Amino acid sequence: MRSTLQNQTFTAAIQITILTLSIWWLGAPGWIAYLLSINPICFGFYGWDKWRAIQQKSRTPEGALHVMALAGGVLGAWAGQKTFRHKTLKRSFQWIFWSIAILQVLAILSWFYLKYQ
Repeated sequence: MRSTLQNQTFTAAIQITILTLSIWWLGAPGWIAYLLSINPICFGFYGWDKWRAIQQKSRTPEGALHVMALAGGVLGAWAGQKTFRHKTLKRSFQWIFWSIAILQVLAILSWFYLKYQ
């Protein structure tokens, strides 16, 4: 299980890096390029995990899904949950997910407040 998580983490990191650099090279600011990269990849991980669940094969650990949401992929995670109907009924997962989303909203609001005070 540990090697699966390490492989998935490495794969996601490579994908995010390549996509971020490609979007940045096209002229987008770095943080926008990053968010435009991590969200579709996070969305894809939810679809992959749902497919693996249906196939009854090894799955992406919940912690990995939460880390990707925490790293900025919360919109992709939310879209993946809704699109694939995945992890929507598990209360413990939803509690952590929405805590991450609320923390990110508070962080963004704090940043705007401090910047434009």
